[in-house]
Amino acid sequence: MELRDEILDMIIQRAAMIFKKDPAELDENVHFINDLNAKSVNVVQIITMIEAEYDVQVNYMQVRRKETIGEVADYVAELCGG
Repeated sequence: MELRDEILDMIIQRAAMIFKKDPAELDENVHFINDLNAKSVNVVQIITMIEAEYDVQVNYMQVRRKETIGEVADYVAELCGG
């Protein structure tokens, strides 16, 4: 499994937990705001999980500007050198 796919899967699993959704309902095209009605606190929760899992510093504003789960996965993969 490629790093980006691993990161995407982790974000989907964590987002499902945070937003009380079935992971099967989520994919890389899901919009945090439009589809999940994400709030700032939810973004912070996801960032905290990413930082703990991949030992990287994630910029809050960079993640906040990303619209979809896939865009966040791309950003984190880039941070991890993938």
